[in-house]
Amino acid sequence: MQSAQTTENTKDRPPAETTAMGVLLALSLSHLLNDTLQAVLPAIYPILKESFQLNLTQIGLITLTYQLTASLLQPLTGLYTDRYPQPYLLTVGMGFTLTGLVFLSQAASYHALLFAAALTGMGSSIFHPGASRLTRLASGGRHGFAQSLFQVGGNVGTSLGPLLVAFIIGTRGQANILWFTLLALTGIVVMFRLGRWHHGKLLKQSVTASPRHHPIAPRLPAAKVTLALTVLLALIFSKYFYLASITNYYTFYLIAKFGVSIQQAQIYLFVFLFAAALGTILGGPIGDRFGRKIVIWFSILGVAPFTLLLPFANLAWTVVLTVFIGAILASAFSAILVYAQDLLPGNVGLVAGLFFGLAFGIAGAGSALLGRLADHTSIDHVYRICSFLPLIGLLTIFLPDLHIRHSQTVNRS
Repeated sequence: MQSAQTTENTKDRPPAETTAMGVLLALSLSHLLNDTLQAVLPAIYPILKESFQLNLTQIGLITLTYQLTASLLQPLTGLYTDRYPQPYLLTVGMGFTLTGLVFLSQAASYHALLFAAALTGMGSSIFHPGASRLTRLASGGRHGFAQSLFQVGGNVGTSLGPLLVAFIIGTRGQANILWFTLLALTGIVVMFRLGRWHHGKLLKQSVTASPRHHPIAPRLPAAKVTLALTVLLALIFSKYFYLASITNYYTFYLIAKFGVSIQQAQIYLFVFLFAAALGTILGGPIGDRFGRKIVIWFSILGVAPFTLLLPFANLAWTVVLTVFIGAILASAFSAILVYAQDLLPGNVGLVAGLFFGLAFGIAGAGSALLGRLADHTSIDHVYRICSFLPLIGLLTIFLPDLHIRHSQTVNRS
């Protein structure tokens, strides 16, 4: 019986039998480079606002354009690559990002900004499903750890974006965005080498006649899987709608409420995003050890006391609270993504595309709505409303504990 259980579990795993740390580190670096470049756009919003005389609604529409192209293509990309792996697709994605940055540096009108944002978003939509699929392939069964390592690269990149913008661009104008194309070219080189590794794995599978990983039936009944996915999507909504208020409007909030400079505000945004990067690495390994549900409980609902206090804090406490918010909230995504992949085994790219895409889509829609609300009320009012979003984490009670369920199955065997 134990042998049969082992065989069943092996079917859920990618071909890699041991954790390929070199590949995982390269994927994390790729995520760092990708998300550093993706973070350039929101980091230069104060510059664009002054240069093009934009209101916050227009700023929100730029984010919406970017996030829609970054989200709508992701599930389709993931579904396609699950069926037909494309080793060098990540390199193509970075090419779109590079082109978007060039257009962004030269944009002379609002519509040109929207076009540049769309190109940059397309690069992200191609990158995330394929890279997440490679992460699971290289994990050697340590899915949570691998996803956290991959995700922390992205969070570090997201935090570095505003910091690099503050020191490289500053107030000198958007033309200096061209400096970031050097990072894009570095990313193309790294992703091409990852493509060669992936191509080699595919050749090895074909030579050894290794079975391809077609979708297999979930371990839970369809109704429970549907309920669990619905809860996970609600949690993603809570997390990324709140993050939209920080990532896109935190600089404006600090400038309006505390009178800090643009450069100071960008540095404070870096502090928040770097705290999120540190928190990310914890979620996956803890989920591997104790179960994903525990991590999801803590990371979504546990952040609520800090978000509720934030609108009433002074500048110093605002920075402290956002450090806790970033670190706690960031631990959720790796656990949520691996939990969803466990619910739908054999659909790694599709699940990654769906959840990454939904995250970007919610962030884009949230940014547009929050910008509109801020124009009609105030940015402080926006933060008061968003502070209640983590309470949606109470829905976690409806998630089955897959870790305990799996352990009990093994023990009975």
